[in-house]
Amino acid sequence: MNNNLEHLKKEYMETPIPEELDFMVRKSLMEGMKTMKKNARGRKIGVIAATAAAVIVVFTAGINISPAFASTMSKIPVIGNVVKVLTFKEYVYNDGNHNADIKVPSIEGLENKDLQNSLNEKYLTENKKLYEEFEAGMEEMKKNGDGHLGVDSGYEIKTDTDKILSVGRYVVNTVGSSSTTMKYDTIDKENEILITLPSLFKDASYIDVISENIKEQMLEQKKEDDNKTYWVEGIENEGITERFEKISAEQNFYITSEGKLVISFDKYEVAPGYMGIAEFEIPTDVISDILVSSEYIK
Repeated sequence: MNNNLEHLKKEYMETPIPEELDFMVRKSLMEGMKTMKKNARGRKIGVIAATAAAVIVVFTAGINISPAFASTMSKIPVIGNVVKVLTFKEYVYNDGNHNADIKVPSIEGLENKDLQNSLNEKYLTENKKLYEEFEAGMEEMKKNGDGHLGVDSGYEIKTDTDKILSVGRYVVNTVGSSSTTMKYDTIDKENEILITLPSLFKDASYIDVISENIKEQMLEQKKEDDNKTYWVEGIENEGITERFEKISAEQNFYITSEGKLVISFDKYEVAPGYMGIAEFEIPTDVISDILVSSEYIK
């Protein structure tokens, strides 16, 4: 047992560790080793698992708490660029009737600090406001006899390649029924610029071209699956007076890892709630003539 322990310790000590990680990880591992010695008989597996868990906790806490730690992690040679978007802050509340779980993302590693800081400030401001609105709504609800109120907000990485980073940020509000909104930021990681929908095209003609293709896709989806429906001309929807006509100039979008343009609509924006977030991948041959270049859209 002691030989195995000394071998493990020697192997660990000889492994190069970034300076900022050294103290936190070494402390956790050494504490685990002490526990292993103390409980040597019949408890080897449990102690190793506990030690691993301790290191994971330190790793997670370090990323979320220390910008320096996160910066160090981004420089560690790993498979792919792992540390790009971190959870900077999380608002959590739950008393049974009212619950909030709001994760604030933070983009790290860009040399363009103006872009990085502006995005991170936007994320923090939006989510702080979201939590303040939740608190105000909760207090108002309590005054009027109470009820259920919930908000869930977070982020997901839609695309992460050498060229493109697309981050989606969602908000699910629940008051009786639920509504879902989604916002995207797509970054050119090589040139370190924010890609907007208008910036992809030569002129504003993309609005009509994309809109017409989306209408075609809506009708085709309905034809193939009668359970799908959209608020668009050509599909009967009783009581619906406003139908989808055109995307907005700054419509939500992201770019896939294959270089395809995806247009996104919030829940209830172009279809009944059960359809959820509606996304449409636009065939590149439909828009190729009006693209500024083929650098992003393939």
